[in-house]
Amino acid sequence: METTASSKPVQRLHPTRPEEIQEAQKAGFRATSNYAEIADMDAVIICVPTPLNKYHEPDLSYVTNTAESIAPYVHEGQLIVLESTTYPGTTEDVLVPIFENGNRRGLRVAHAVGDNGVHVAYSPEREDPGNDTVERRDIPKVVGGCDPVAFELAAAMYGSIFRRVIAVSSPAAAEMTKLLENIYRCVNIALVNELKQLCMRMGIDIHEVIDAAKTKPFGFQAFYPGPGLGGHCIPIDPFYLSWKAKEYDFRTRFIELAGEVNIAMPYFVVEQTAAALNQHAKALKGAKIMVLGLAYKRDIDDLRESPSLTIIELLREKGAEVSYNDPFFARVGRGRHYDLNMENTPLDNLGQYDAVLIVTDHSSYDFRKIVEEANVVIDTRNATKGIRASNVVRA
Repeated sequence: METTASSKPVQRLHPTRPEEIQEAQKAGFRATSNYAEIADMDAVIICVPTPLNKYHEPDLSYVTNTAESIAPYVHEGQLIVLESTTYPGTTEDVLVPIFENGNRRGLRVAHAVGDNGVHVAYSPEREDPGNDTVERRDIPKVVGGCDPVAFELAAAMYGSIFRRVIAVSSPAAAEMTKLLENIYRCVNIALVNELKQLCMRMGIDIHEVIDAAKTKPFGFQAFYPGPGLGGHCIPIDPFYLSWKAKEYDFRTRFIELAGEVNIAMPYFVVEQTAAALNQHAKALKGAKIMVLGLAYKRDIDDLRESPSLTIIELLREKGAEVSYNDPFFARVGRGRHYDLNMENTPLDNLGQYDAVLIVTDHSSYDFRKIVEEANVVIDTRNATKGIRASNVVRA
């Protein structure tokens, strides 16, 4: 197995540049669409999307289609690792049968010590886009193998990149580990989102409360409210687990409730926007609104499940005239439910808008200047912290 690792991983804030691809090619990187080359590989990592369908049920089509394309070319002694976030049981119940039934050589997947065949494992990716406080190699890699050799091979491969490889007893345990990590965040974000709404009614600043609470050196971890969840994992993972739980006659009520709270946040933001405009004798219908930020979080170029898209759609449905600005997106086509077909608008005349809605707090924005130039600012990210102005509304 060959693996190349840089001594200092780089967090991407922009799409990969051509010169970076050229450097990777010089180091041995090569892209191909020829699945037959799988036969020459010692290790194969599958990391494809696992979205939800329109019924909020797992869509494993990318995983199964990839596995079916790989299956004819797998060989004895080869390592195959799934990294896509999914429900417990996917690796053993979905991937393994595809590899065994679709292989031309009649190979089996190894399940015990001494078994010959292909070695299959699951290892969740653990990325936090835009977070440069922890080097990637310092993030432990969790691995669960269908047999002990699968873990040993995966540990050897990942160990050339990551400082620690953590063994769990099975692929299902590794799959559940990933879900726990993201559902933990989902539930806690839902908690502060709900508390934010209560604090607003009570005239309390939730961010002041969180800052005070996090001074406790034990038993508390700070989570922050926002306009809704985005990204591929946190908004989706709870539904993967709740769907699987039904197979065991179990309802994940607590997790589902957290999902409902977070899904409702874009609607809350739109309600607060309408209320802010009303305070300035302006109706939401016909209002000109500038949305700041399309990405689901600060300083990244990722639109997946972004609450900005839902907010724009809701504003449009209520008759608002919506523009957006985001340094990472020159244009946006498809929204969450229909085509938006919008182009990035420069921030050179904020006074023409009835309201500026901060949805993503990119570090490139000069929020003090934005507050000075805008008629009304609706802040969903506490981006205007420390700026005292009568035209700022928290949402």
